[in-house]
Amino acid sequence: MSIEQYQETFIQTNFADRIGGANYGKDTAIYKFEKIKRAKASAKQDFPNIELIDMGVGEPDEMADEGIVAKLAAEAAKEENRGYSDNGIPEFKAAAAAYLKEVFRVDGIDPVTEVVHSIGSKPALAMLPSCFINPGDITIMTVPGYPVLGTHTKYLGGQVFTVELKKENNFLPDLNSIPEDVARKAKLLYLNYPNNPTGASATPEFFSEVVAWAKKYDVVVIHDAPYAALTYDGMKPLSFLSVPGAKDVGVELHSLSKSYNMTGWRIGFVAGNPLVVKAFSDVKDNNDSGQFIAIQKAAAYGLAHPEITEAIAAKYSRRHNMLVDALNSLGFSAEKPKGSFFLYVAAPKGIKGGRRFESGEDFSQFLIREKLISTVPWDDAGPFVRFSVTFIAKGEEEEKRVISEIQRRLSDVEFEF
Repeated sequence: MSIEQYQETFIQTNFADRIGGANYGKDTAIYKFEKIKRAKASAKQDFPNIELIDMGVGEPDEMADEGIVAKLAAEAAKEENRGYSDNGIPEFKAAAAAYLKEVFRVDGIDPVTEVVHSIGSKPALAMLPSCFINPGDITIMTVPGYPVLGTHTKYLGGQVFTVELKKENNFLPDLNSIPEDVARKAKLLYLNYPNNPTGASATPEFFSEVVAWAKKYDVVVIHDAPYAALTYDGMKPLSFLSVPGAKDVGVELHSLSKSYNMTGWRIGFVAGNPLVVKAFSDVKDNNDSGQFIAIQKAAAYGLAHPEITEAIAAKYSRRHNMLVDALNSLGFSAEKPKGSFFLYVAAPKGIKGGRRFESGEDFSQFLIREKLISTVPWDDAGPFVRFSVTFIAKGEEEEKRVISEIQRRLSDVEFEF
């Protein structure tokens, strides 16, 4: 039977309300990434002989370091690594604590009680609300942003309150804008720096403000830090846990996906407040049986070699420089981020003497369909598009070619801002 035929059976009426209930699968709305997918397919069909430059991909363009791959191969061949790992192996937890100290200057993390591995950060974000959210409780999220913590808050009957990230506030949330009654009712505050999609970085002063705010309102802070080690131009990697008092109010999520080119490996960790770590560990123990031990040991090798991330960051920094220069030569006001591989750029209002762009999505569709340049639009807090410097290019000469091609394709029109 087809999906449409099954929609007429009892299965359709048995779906949970949290995913749409009896109307699940019948929503005709087209979501952002599906629109991008369709536009890319249409552009390839209309211009089969023109290269589509994909600047929208939010994952690294290269494989993991050879040393990490070799470590995985060696450990995968050992019989003692074949079984369940449950909440992780001591070797990985110790490596994570040492990594926080070496790279982020975070002292005093107990690898036994204050670190637990996760099968990537996304499952951790999905599980953490189960530790705290009862029906009616509030999670405070930033927009634009990564929605998983908010999605699972709603699944549990909670509510989401959003705070906009605006350029005039350096894309940091204005905590003072959160209404008193919301702050008093909130259980969780989600932060993500360096930020996806804005590329913005936090400061020690901001994190200190967060700690004070969280203590005032008894809110648990979840700092999602998958890009924290990808910093540029002399900026030191910054951890929320390096700020005095942070461990009293929350945890930080780290991932090897972005900083070690290990997206498909699915390995990260949660560190910080021991009670939060314990609660997450208990919930996690009822959701999964742990990541493959060989992957944990390979990841521990990577964490002990932060120079791998430094080389990756140098590549992204170089690409950011070229992309910013190219876009600004066309009239954009692009600013190189201090971290992450994302460049968040205000969309133009239109083309001189031609079409108008009503939103970031409108401009992004123009780029894909007419210029075969794929980006990701964000309109949650103003019309913006996100470029990613993880585009496919082997070596500096190929990077230069790709950026020059973007500049060439966009130079035949004059944008209005």
